[in-house]
Amino acid sequence: MPTDTRRATGIRGEEEAARFLARCGYAILDKNVRTRAGEIDLVAKEGKTLVFVEVKTRKDLAGDPPEAAVNTRKQNRLGKLAHGYLKLRRLGEVPCRFDVVAVIVNDEGGVKAIRHIPNAFSVAAW
Repeated sequence: MPTDTRRATGIRGEEEAARFLARCGYAILDKNVRTRAGEIDLVAKEGKTLVFVEVKTRKDLAGDPPEAAVNTRKQNRLGKLAHGYLKLRRLGEVPCRFDVVAVIVNDEGGVKAIRHIPNAFSVAAW
């Protein structure tokens, strides 16, 4: 799949994930937080908990589920990015967790399914 198509699919998935979480009562604080170390797709708040959300979007249901792409290496990188976000925003010690939202789209870009996995993984204490 060409990079531009993959990027467009990813952007579509992130937009749908943000809408889905907002409908579920989450406050979306930031989208696509980029640093030299990587990117946090979404930062949201549920109650008093800060939620770092990794969004995985795929065009079909065949093969591994999208959330399978959030392997240990990716989890550790997201933990470091989250730590940097907390420092940058001077948020101190706030309750945090990592969620994964898997979005499946059809060839026309329509959403076939959204699966939210709260507290999908934890990372070593920083």
